[in-house]
Amino acid sequence: MTGIGLWTIARESPGLPAVVEPGGRTLTYGELAAEADRIGRGLRAAGLAAGDTVALLLPNGADILVNYFAAMQIGLHVVPLNWHLTAPELGYILRDSGARAFVASDRFADAAAEASAFLPASARFAVGDIPGFLPLEELGAEGSGRPEPRTSGALMVYTSGTSGRPKGVRRPLLGLDPDDVPPVSLWFFGLFGLRPFEGHVHLCCSPLYHTAVMNFAVISVQFGHQVVVMDHWDAADFLSLVSQYRVTHSHMVPTQFRRLLDFSDFSDTSSMRAMIHGAAPCPQPVKRAMLDWWGPVVIEYYAASEGGGTLITAQEWLARPGSVGRAWPGSRVRVLDDDGKDAPPLTPGRVYLQMGDATFEYHGDAEKTRASWRDHMFTVGDIGYLDEDGYLYLCDRASDVIITGGVNVYPAEIENELSLHPSVADVAVFGIPHDDWGEEIKAVVQPAPGVTPDAALTAGLLGFLAGRLAKFKLPRTVDYVDELPRDPNGKLYKRHLRDPYWQGRSRAI
Repeated sequence: MTGIGLWTIARESPGLPAVVEPGGRTLTYGELAAEADRIGRGLRAAGLAAGDTVALLLPNGADILVNYFAAMQIGLHVVPLNWHLTAPELGYILRDSGARAFVASDRFADAAAEASAFLPASARFAVGDIPGFLPLEELGAEGSGRPEPRTSGALMVYTSGTSGRPKGVRRPLLGLDPDDVPPVSLWFFGLFGLRPFEGHVHLCCSPLYHTAVMNFAVISVQFGHQVVVMDHWDAADFLSLVSQYRVTHSHMVPTQFRRLLDFSDFSDTSSMRAMIHGAAPCPQPVKRAMLDWWGPVVIEYYAASEGGGTLITAQEWLARPGSVGRAWPGSRVRVLDDDGKDAPPLTPGRVYLQMGDATFEYHGDAEKTRASWRDHMFTVGDIGYLDEDGYLYLCDRASDVIITGGVNVYPAEIENELSLHPSVADVAVFGIPHDDWGEEIKAVVQPAPGVTPDAALTAGLLGFLAGRLAKFKLPRTVDYVDELPRDPNGKLYKRHLRDPYWQGRSRAI
């Protein structure tokens, strides 16, 4: 077999397994392509044309991948929706994106119905039964063959909304043939040593509404890699699937690493060739423990929905612990000071990225788009520094930096240290108002199971930090919660903790 791409593989090897759903049902390449063709025909018949938008409120499984490929082959912008959002939040994205079609699972029936009430019934399609929605299984069922005309669409992911309302990252359509696998996909997977076929199996263990998670799954399908999909994250289930399907590559975030380490004595991960992680800083002891267990297959990268980025191999990381690597081939990374000049090595500044000639805009927000770009490079607001050899180290998000007494303090550094204390299950650090210093440092801790949150614990945590951080970085107060507000991919909604302290006040950042 020499051809790659969903429709080429479906034609040459229709019985090849493509997607294994939660629960074990397998969809072949022939079945996946046929379903994508049916839905693509139906969307065309419903009046959608290249450049229009379709929104998907679907759980992990074959349905979201089928609908992705259906929309991509007819030139649509595809908006995968975070199914943890409330109905008003979903409604905002449906309106903001200009969605002309909405596909939802009956698993989220109430939120889907409320969020899309402004759309006509002819634009709403349900997997399962949702009152006021047309059955997706009937869409395009009356025809046959491929939808016409065909042209490649684009993924349009909304930023997470961890600070303010999310914005859609909208890329221009390039008029490409959807049957051709873009060279950038070959290049991107090549960074991790992943090539078409070669017996690869990808395990998707995070929600497919995230950019990286969707991209890894989609490219794996295009490459002839079997994709095994988890409905939700569970460390024991993950390791069982790795062993059962001889998984060769997966994509994770550091919070998942920490949970996996509880099972390091009971699992076989010998099939893994690339354990790829990103999206959040990884505490160095956690990364070292994963390297000790999994070996040199652990690869870290830094990027964003907007583009990127950098990459560091296991060997490089051991030589430069804490780095997220050097720029990808064809990419640039610069760290600029407040005047827009290159910051000297080891001096923190705002991180800017460039990926070839790729561009994007924040849909409906020209000012945010303008503010993100400088000299053909963009920033997502991260603060970091480069060493003398061009390796990038991240400090924090600019919006999270605490300015106390005129000194910049990076919460991620404090969080990483506190997370190492055995009594801490999770932690967030942020600035709260202080009349003299501007801000003071607040820590909010989720205690480990069985740990009592009291004054003795606070004293122990601050004493632990005192031997690791300068005095000006120590939290002034520690609060405790049962659980920090994170999404299933581990991203912390810090504003939910911080905003109440700033009611009626404004931050400098």
